[in-house]
Amino acid sequence: MGGAHGTIALARSLRGLDIPVWHITDDSPLPRFSRHIHRTLKWPGPLDPYAAEILARLAKEHGLEGFVLIASGDPEVKLISQAYERLSTVYRLVTQPWGELSVACDKREAYARAKEIGLFIPESHDITSLEQAAAADLAYPVVLKPSMRIGRNPFTIEKAWRADDRETFLALYESASGYVGSGNVVVQEMVPGCGDTQLSYAALWDNGAPVAELTARRARQYPIEFSYTSTFVETVDAPDVLDAGRRFCASTRLNGLVEIEFKRDPRNGKLKLLDVNPRPWTWFSLGEASGVDFGPMLWARAFGETVTTSGKPQAGVGWMYMSRDIVAAVQMMRKGLLSPKAYFASILKVRSWAAFASADPLPAIADAPLVIYRILTRRIFVRR
Repeated sequence: MGGAHGTIALARSLRGLDIPVWHITDDSPLPRFSRHIHRTLKWPGPLDPYAAEILARLAKEHGLEGFVLIASGDPEVKLISQAYERLSTVYRLVTQPWGELSVACDKREAYARAKEIGLFIPESHDITSLEQAAAADLAYPVVLKPSMRIGRNPFTIEKAWRADDRETFLALYESASGYVGSGNVVVQEMVPGCGDTQLSYAALWDNGAPVAELTARRARQYPIEFSYTSTFVETVDAPDVLDAGRRFCASTRLNGLVEIEFKRDPRNGKLKLLDVNPRPWTWFSLGEASGVDFGPMLWARAFGETVTTSGKPQAGVGWMYMSRDIVAAVQMMRKGLLSPKAYFASILKVRSWAAFASADPLPAIADAPLVIYRILTRRIFVRR
């Protein structure tokens, strides 16, 4: 359900199992171009008040009873998790009930848990009203983020807003509150640093333990300051990221897929937790390329089969979203953050692409015009 590049990557990873993969979406049409997507169903979306019943009806109408239902977007995760009891009577679910999963989905809960277990987070401010925002004594710049990216509006689309002074902060906080509610706006310090400071823990957990995991550096992103999407990611050996990811997952009893984003603060070297995504991530195919194929293991877990622990991923393997990475690279070069030599060296590391695969080329052909369309419509839509 939902998603785009991560959905395609998951479908491709299941190709050897002869599984008919259906895609249910109200958003991106890109996955339907993949030869590994059997059929695409359009529906009103996860925010529809009758979404759970619509999914149950789709299963009956199309013979999907017993299919594994996988959420590939944040709203889909929340829907399946909150409607777990109803949907589990129709589908096989790999998403946990909301009582177990909310700590990973809501930034406020995730940050509180991280602090409890001794992980670092960006300095955050307990602001839940316009009055508190007006009275807050903040050190600028600060960042405003939605506690959950549910719904489509300028705030959730851009993922983060930067305020460099009090006047800007108050204006942005008021706008953000209008979109998601004042209690759902996270205000925190802006951690400096570019791609070399952005790290991730990606894993599949089963019965309280990791069965497959890797660590990666999100070296480039678009836009380059606040990422709408990663554009170049490579596997790295990062023991502290591995440890932090394991500690968070163990403390929350997470099971299933998860990607946890961290940033190493260059001012003090502290590894700070930014976000938790309990679903397939955009650069999901990097797992298979580096020797950790999450898809078949997720499938085995859905059917209660023993999931064999995977080997260690190969470091230095790259994933690229080229159409957006070129833009990100040019912007970084203009700022003196990337040299042409380093950029071409990164291309040589790529073993997996966001849309392209030699045996499945149509998504890459369709992606370019879709990217142009989304950038143009996004610029119009996100005007504040």
